[in-house]
Amino acid sequence: MLLAAASMASAQTWTACNPMKNTCPADPALGATLSTDFTAGASKDWKVTNGEISYNGQGAVFTVAKKGDSPTIQTNDYFFFGTAEVKMQAAPGTGIVSSIVLESDDLDEIDWEALGGDNTQIETNYFGKDNTGTYNRATYVNLNSPQTTSYTYTVDWQKDQIQWLINGNVVRTLLASDAGEYFPQTPMTLRIGIWAGGDSGNAPGTIQWAGGVTDYSKGPFTMYVESVTIKNANPGKSYTYSDNSGSADSIKIDGSSSPDPTTSAATTTSVHSTTSAHPTTSAEPTTSAGHGTTTSVPPSHTSTAGDGTTTAPSGTATGKTGTLTTVTSATPSTGVVPGSGNSTTTPGSSHASSTSTTAPVHTGGAISSVSTSGSLVALYGFLAAMVAYVL
Repeated sequence: MLLAAASMASAQTWTACNPMKNTCPADPALGATLSTDFTAGASKDWKVTNGEISYNGQGAVFTVAKKGDSPTIQTNDYFFFGTAEVKMQAAPGTGIVSSIVLESDDLDEIDWEALGGDNTQIETNYFGKDNTGTYNRATYVNLNSPQTTSYTYTVDWQKDQIQWLINGNVVRTLLASDAGEYFPQTPMTLRIGIWAGGDSGNAPGTIQWAGGVTDYSKGPFTMYVESVTIKNANPGKSYTYSDNSGSADSIKIDGSSSPDPTTSAATTTSVHSTTSAHPTTSAEPTTSAGHGTTTSVPPSHTSTAGDGTTTAPSGTATGKTGTLTTVTSATPSTGVVPGSGNSTTTPGSSHASSTSTTAPVHTGGAISSVSTSGSLVALYGFLAAMVAYVL
């Protein structure tokens, strides 16, 4: 049953060039963040790979109305670890499958799939290098009526683990150490689509997995995608496979613009949707360290006043609480790096302090002359008093 289902799902997952088998061109890379509001219409950052997509106040509209319909969109560019967040209302209908798929050129894959005839749960799944030797990777998450309610589905994909979240709540965690060589780890595009797993022409196992035979006369069946946000942990210009191993370490990032985790950057924060690095800002893109762990850096929302005073997050701000520290700098444009206690400045700045300080007002030689005159007056007064006493 699962074998047939996987075969049908692969109809929406494909690669133009598999770098494990061929020498392939570089993949264009996303910047740090891609945010799309489909209620505003189509976006140049996406392409339609199958069928037709319309747009209205609910977002991008994906509809299955007849046999063979499977409208799908895909990002133009790739991201290499990070988060993909989709606000979606799945389609109803027996056998109808609403899919959110992260897919790489060598067929690493991370999925959400909602079955139109099941209003109690949603499926999570993953594949590595198109390995279909086993079919024990799927899990099913209890969820109330995803066909009538819009939920935010997030994949938090890091080098050491993957987490699936619904409305900011973690519902599944997969460790890279548990998945082994089949852990998804190469640059992905995001693909969103809808298809009829219950089409009567499909294999019996596929129809059974999808929940039964699809009756098109009860359609059309429609899925809505309101918005998508992708946060790329390794932004750049392109990604190149340096060999055919399919490992993360084989990926070369051309024109890398990944923020340094030791410097303040507005595009860096906690990897988890449930935690904000700053109490008044939404989550920003994540930065993954070389060994797979993620470093959280409070975003620098710095305002500069005319007197050169800048405001930046303190290095002690963590989790859902934050402290603002005022720093007086001779160079207003100097950024402040959150430290382990006291604020420091980036190279090129003379100094910084965790509290504002006021330097003495320099008056040239006036300070010295005033002091000397006062001493002479005191001496003359003393001598006059002595003379008067003797007389």
